[in-house]
Amino acid sequence: MANHHIDRINDDIRRVLAEKLREVKDPRVQQGSMLTVTHTDTTNDLRYCKVYLSVLGEYDPKEMKRGLKSVSGWLRKELGNALDLRYTPELTFEMDDSIAHGAYINRLINDLDIKHDDDDSERLRTIPQRARRISACNPCPSGRRHAWQCRRSLSYSAGPG
Repeated sequence: MANHHIDRINDDIRRVLAEKLREVKDPRVQQGSMLTVTHTDTTNDLRYCKVYLSVLGEYDPKEMKRGLKSVSGWLRKELGNALDLRYTPELTFEMDDSIAHGAYINRLINDLDIKHDDDDSERLRTIPQRARRISACNPCPSGRRHAWQCRRSLSYSAGPG
């Protein structure tokens, strides 16, 4: 069974941390062009929270983790002030490279040299017209008006056309 209370708390923690990370003045944390909180995972007893961060741009992961560890106390205090929770969770930070990986895949797709053949595009445009022509011409064995409404008519509508 999904625990919707923990999901709401995770969303609130992610929102507050995203706001507060912009206010951090530590240069180790402000590396790269964009710092994003991608996901938070809080334990059921609200004692610990694992925060997944994604950094777009060049950065040193070791220095980033040291900077985040040094500022985690301040972030925890700010989190406690912003949210009304029984316990303010202890924050641990993990680097998540999913956004950078997605940008890399997108760049690879855009760099592909795909040539579109005119014959293929013409064939793809005529398929819906051909399907309409087949369904209108071939009567359905079950007596329905359109052949595409009946599974048995698939063998009839597969002919040349």
